[in-house]
Amino acid sequence: MKSAIKAAVIAAAFALPAAAFAQSADQKYCKALSSKYREYQRAGSIDGEVAAAMGQCDSNAAAAIPVLEKHLKAGKVPLPPRT
Repeated sequence: MKSAIKAAVIAAAFALPAAAFAQSADQKYCKALSSKYREYQRAGSIDGEVAAAMGQCDSNAAAAIPVLEKHLKAGKVPLPPRT
């Protein structure tokens, strides 16, 4: 019985499309913005709104990106390229 469950789990894993594991362009850009903000705020504390946006890069990147861009632009930090 255990081998049948194992086989089903393995089959299900291979059945998932590779895209399910890939990050979207928005997620990648959001994470690049987050990284840039962390560099900018090395010794300082991270603004609450920015921290919330950083936490949304995987789940709601479209909403997080404008927040991160706004704060980086306000600090006159050049934005990373968007691919």
